[in-house]
Amino acid sequence: MRAFVFLGNLVSRLTRQNQNFLNKPGVVSRMRRYLVVALILLGILLPLQGQNTTAPEYLAKAHYLANFPSFVEWPPEALPTGKATFLVCVFGDFSFGTSLAESTRGEIVQDRRVEVRWVHKPQELSVCQVVFVSRSEKKNYIRALEAVRGRMILTVGETPEFLDAGGVLSFSGQEGSIQFDVNLDAAKKAQLKISSRLLALARRVLNQTESAKS
Repeated sequence: MRAFVFLGNLVSRLTRQNQNFLNKPGVVSRMRRYLVVALILLGILLPLQGQNTTAPEYLAKAHYLANFPSFVEWPPEALPTGKATFLVCVFGDFSFGTSLAESTRGEIVQDRRVEVRWVHKPQELSVCQVVFVSRSEKKNYIRALEAVRGRMILTVGETPEFLDAGGVLSFSGQEGSIQFDVNLDAAKKAQLKISSRLLALARRVLNQTESAKS
């Protein structure tokens, strides 16, 4: 039911624009992105079935991650200046990075072009705005999160241990679909405000008493 409310909000957001809306640069791309993520949230587009789920799983996660920034507020000083790109970094599994690069091609986030970057060393993560840490780097969670500690970076993982280690968001697979959990305390430490619309769709929200962006 919450997913239907979210989809309704997305449609309302689009239809409130004026009659020249579709002629604006990047609008069609954004509309497609909103609708795709809404369908994923509804569990229609990419259900996970059986054991051979790697490809659809990572494609679904790529679409989620491509849309998370639209529902997160960064402090102005955390964003790159000038024509610098909005960096979404992948630390670990390259399958996810490939899907993400395809999902974000030509996308604009926070008025900046999105660039996907594969990172091989934790110390290289500090320049990113979003960091996805693959389950392949489970043993390196502490090193990766320590490298971005105190920085205004949205950290995303895909195991329950990631939130325990101090990550902000973590994917979770349940009942044949991709869901996610949120650690509001970690978001607060990173000075990030998570939209209440995104929190409403989370499977689990830790430290729920923290304030959220409306």
